[in-house]
Amino acid sequence: MYILGLNSYHGDSSACIVADGKLIAAVEEERFTRIKHWAGLPVRAISYCLKEAGIEIEAIDHIAVNRDPKANFLKKALFAFSKRPSLQLVSDRLKNAGKVKDIKTLISSEFRVQSTSLKAPVHNIEHHVAHMGSSFFVSPFEEAAAVSVDGFGDFVGSMWGLGRGNKIEVRHRTFFPYSLGLFYLALTQYLGFSNYGDEYKVMGLAAYGEGKFLDEMGQIVKIAQKADFELDLDFFIHHADGVSMTWENGEPKMGPVFSKKLEELLGPARKKGEEITQRHKNIASSMQKRYEDVFFHILNAVYNETKLPYLTLAGGCAMNSLANGKIFQKTPFKEVYIQPAAGDAGGAVGAAYYVWNQILGNSRNFVLEKPYLGPEFRNDEIKKVLDDHADRLNKEACRVEYIEDKERLCHLTAGHISEGRVVGWFQGRMEWGPRALGNRSIVCDPRRTDMQNIMNLKIKRRESFRPFAPSIHVDAVGEYFETSYPDPFMLKVYKIKPDKRSIIPAVTHFDGTGRLQTVSENNNELYWMLIDEFRKITGVPVLLNTSFNENEPIVCHPEEALDCFLRTKMDVLVLGNFMIERDDINETG
Repeated sequence: MYILGLNSYHGDSSACIVADGKLIAAVEEERFTRIKHWAGLPVRAISYCLKEAGIEIEAIDHIAVNRDPKANFLKKALFAFSKRPSLQLVSDRLKNAGKVKDIKTLISSEFRVQSTSLKAPVHNIEHHVAHMGSSFFVSPFEEAAAVSVDGFGDFVGSMWGLGRGNKIEVRHRTFFPYSLGLFYLALTQYLGFSNYGDEYKVMGLAAYGEGKFLDEMGQIVKIAQKADFELDLDFFIHHADGVSMTWENGEPKMGPVFSKKLEELLGPARKKGEEITQRHKNIASSMQKRYEDVFFHILNAVYNETKLPYLTLAGGCAMNSLANGKIFQKTPFKEVYIQPAAGDAGGAVGAAYYVWNQILGNSRNFVLEKPYLGPEFRNDEIKKVLDDHADRLNKEACRVEYIEDKERLCHLTAGHISEGRVVGWFQGRMEWGPRALGNRSIVCDPRRTDMQNIMNLKIKRRESFRPFAPSIHVDAVGEYFETSYPDPFMLKVYKIKPDKRSIIPAVTHFDGTGRLQTVSENNNELYWMLIDEFRKITGVPVLLNTSFNENEPIVCHPEEALDCFLRTKMDVLVLGNFMIERDDINETG
């Protein structure tokens, strides 16, 4: 049985295929369109998933969508009656909902098949239910508290419930207009980061500030009884004026969500491109601290209701790695599972598994342990790309060598890294989710104090305050971090031990933390081997890992990797078994 899961006409549009309960493919549409957070119908992602499954669209048995326009209808109607939103706002929302409802017709048109030949029924799964399903149904837990914290979806800002066996029971919804994700978005926009998905930048900035605006943050978002919270709506406009949103066939765009009263409370908003001052850093730090206060209030209330030691977490806020790294410190939970695409893209997986497990009643038979669910390319396909671009490679004075032995390939690559070179590492199937986890990565030496500046200025061309992540052998975590808990998906930030910070300064953030990625031989043998060869040379089982891109989605195709290599100051590119070096190679920096 084949189930097609979709996140459509929303940010990070994506598709997946579940075959007899096994997740065999999952990918975001942005990787093919090359537009960050692309929103619309994920046609290319669907095509890839069908190819990976070896089937045509007519063979799909069920279509699952992580939106249900009918969900919480009474709440929506009462809100519309009392607030009387603008006709334009209502029209935009109805148009978007109409596309979600008419998904089968749209798919039939795109794939040029008769709608009658596409017999799969469409299941519209409530947004936050799909979020909770995206983590619980693929977790290793038979029973767990399931929590989703996000912006908004189907008129809900957060939800929690109880996952047991092949079912999730919803216990609580926090309805519009209250949302912890919207609080974070408002302050992100206020701080001058206006692009869709910029919240992660504020997380990085928070380390440089102090909580000098905690009283003000307490006015903006207030803790309520049990697992609830409230926004002081005077600081926002989403409930009154509405927010302009564009979700169709391109980069998502959102208008401002904060009101003038927020500027009266905190001072003038920073304009995009303006200097970042200490006041901005203090606001970022204060906002992160207040977010964590409310987040842990929710989690502790959920624990008190369920008394379960296991937690599964999803929603856009589950990407807040700073808060995630404090869950064991701030709550009684003993184990936590967050799948690698915890945000809206992951809703495709959650919707598909809700159909497989809860609607169809099948037992759970899959745990998402490896995130490598995207396209991969054979060496002959890579060679064709290199042959097609031979003139460019010659012009850039690049040498190309085919290295068949994997151990030698890793040894030579680790040698380049240990000598200060920046390496593009392109291997196997592409990662599912926003993190590069060792298959579409740029890797370099974490021991160099200047490496962070080199990467930011010469390769990534991004803000200098944003940190880079350490990839580390799973059995060495307790040696370098103040935890031994594994995180293969790079979704938690932990303190690096004080005596190790000077050893790996390039991956040690300003506040002494690192966004951990643990690497095991079982989950990614080749990347583990690369780290091991670096360990043999340097004694350090850690690499600096960042996504293989330059202000674009992570590279998917070998041609994109080669193009990124040639237009930046990267020193070495390893494409499958091919190693490409610049002839004038010198120590970077």
